[in-house]
Amino acid sequence: ALWPAAAVEVYTSKEVHAVNGTNLRLKCTFSSSSPISQDLTVTWNFQPEDLSSHEPVFWYLKEPYELPTGRFKERVTWDGNIDRNDVSILIWNLQPTDNGTFTCQVKNPPDVYGKIGEVRLRVVQKVPFSEIHFLAVAIGSACVLMVIVVMVGIICRHRRNKAQDKRIEVADTEL
Repeated sequence: ALWPAAAVEVYTSKEVHAVNGTNLRLKCTFSSSSPISQDLTVTWNFQPEDLSSHEPVFWYLKEPYELPTGRFKERVTWDGNIDRNDVSILIWNLQPTDNGTFTCQVKNPPDVYGKIGEVRLRVVQKVPFSEIHFLAVAIGSACVLMVIVVMVGIICRHRRNKAQDKRIEVADTEL
């Protein structure tokens, strides 16, 4: 008989952009076929664009541990919630040297195998125009257009009422 393999599934964005000097939440969530274990571990690593060796960024075992050395020392904080299968971190004061690939690995014994989540970070001077910006402009334009249509309707109604009142006045004076 074949038994289904126990594995942890890890989910991250493929690529994120952030503005130089800002903070960024690197979201990582997971699912596991086993209940959350007391021995669950989360490992965040970083590989710079120059493909030099991986650097540890953050570690979790029963509680979050900030690493005492490295480029992310005192710049990374835990922003996850294990009970909600969220193992995200927050990186403070992003720099161009933070460009690279972050990996998020979750082990939830007995589920210790599975794909590692990878997210590529691009630190930019300005945020590129994206679908979200387009959507915000479209919604804002639609709201402005609705306000204009309502205002034109109110003005037309006001003028019509004024004209009707004037006709009634003229009719009353003719009688």
